[in-house]
Amino acid sequence: MLVGLGLDVVEVERVRAAVARRGERLLKRLFTPTELRYCLAATEPERGRRLAARYAAKEAVRKAIGAGQRSAAWLDIEITKSRSGQPGVRLRGRLAIVARKHGVGRVLVSLTHAREYAAAQAIALGPEPETGEVLP
Repeated sequence: MLVGLGLDVVEVERVRAAVARRGERLLKRLFTPTELRYCLAATEPERGRRLAARYAAKEAVRKAIGAGQRSAAWLDIEITKSRSGQPGVRLRGRLAIVARKHGVGRVLVSLTHAREYAAAQAIALGPEPETGEVLP
């Protein structure tokens, strides 16, 4: 069952500029160590695009779950990557609790980026009314 849908678009240059101004402190506030390892392994311009796409994904997840600013710490959302390259979402902390309260059992996410923009869409799923199962 669809619980929520979120979409976010970010200017890549805006993320690059914020990182240039605030550096490592900002990166550690927004991204988990695993996300940083993946993003910082790339060189520019890909590095900025990866960071922007993950930032957009985190915003989209917050919107899909219906979590306000106070209930969704940036590090409570981790954007993962499977071996096949498919992105995923891991929720932690307070946000995981909020998601369960809203009936969210799983969040799907899709990311994309181009030269100037990064975007992400998130779909929050809950149990199916007839079976109670959360579809894979």
